[in-house]
Amino acid sequence: MWFSLIVIVVLMLAVIFVNGWTDAPNAIATAVSTRVITPAAAVKMAVVMNFLGVLIMTVLSPKVADTLSKMIVINPGQEKDALVVLAAAMFSIVIWATAAWYFGIPTSESHALIAGVTGAAIGLGGFSSVSKEQWMLVLIGLLISSVLGFISGWISVKGIEMAFRKVKRRTADKVFHFGEMAAAAMMAFLHGAQDGQKFIGIFLLGIYYFGIAEPGSPFVIDRMADGSFGVPWYLIVICSVVMGLGTSVGGYRIIKAVGMDMVKLQKYQGFASDIAASFCLLLSTLTGVPVSTTHTKTTAIMGVGASKRLSAVNWLVARDMVLAWVLTFPGCGLISFLMAKLFLRLF
Repeated sequence: MWFSLIVIVVLMLAVIFVNGWTDAPNAIATAVSTRVITPAAAVKMAVVMNFLGVLIMTVLSPKVADTLSKMIVINPGQEKDALVVLAAAMFSIVIWATAAWYFGIPTSESHALIAGVTGAAIGLGGFSSVSKEQWMLVLIGLLISSVLGFISGWISVKGIEMAFRKVKRRTADKVFHFGEMAAAAMMAFLHGAQDGQKFIGIFLLGIYYFGIAEPGSPFVIDRMADGSFGVPWYLIVICSVVMGLGTSVGGYRIIKAVGMDMVKLQKYQGFASDIAASFCLLLSTLTGVPVSTTHTKTTAIMGVGASKRLSAVNWLVARDMVLAWVLTFPGCGLISFLMAKLFLRLF
């Protein structure tokens, strides 16, 4: 059992690191592409803000972690097998995320995490091992990150254009230079808040199963009456630090795909997209709905680009991104299902 826990911890930390490596660049992509901040400075800012996002928001509102910790439903006596399939899920996510980074595709780690955990749960006990209630929140999150992200981007840029229509271009550029820097920092903060909590939720689940399967373990977490967990401080710190380290590796390929190739943005447009995406992420984090930070940011950029004309958006790049998101659920889910079956045989 200790071996299973060690494998889960190592793979989970790898997934968190890869998330900081591949997902976090989306938060700072527009600030770099509009030349508000250099790539090196943007990465440093993202490291700090991701760390603070995980740390502060998990303490203030751990609802997203609570949602993810209830994804798997198992019967008494299945705790050991549940640990094994969680390890299989983490292994599958690392494979999927690394392949996506290699090809420069901004696939969502959130989608990969949910798909991986779902595929592993099905491998353990069929569809009855997946919480339908929590999956409904996932579907709501998809709607929020797609529709609301696009609409918010469109509305925010239209509002800015109306408010600044009589302001001199040079003055407006100065305002949005600093405004975009602050908005990018907020995006990085909320990326940490959303994605950090997702991984903490799965971490909590693994420690909880281990505590039951290994009597006398020093790592024991109890469920409350409503099925939620209290989040230990050491988990918050560990996830914050590892995600920050992952972000420090950078990800220029993702920055280029999201901030440069899909839509050519001016400073005020970059500000509008970041403000819109931040609004969606804050709303979903406070209500406990897990959403994709990548999905939210890119649809907000699409909304900003489409506000002038639909041809302003490079729909071929957008199509590739949407295709990656669509393929993540069956692709990563299938890999996780097969890995779960293999891991159950091996361990």
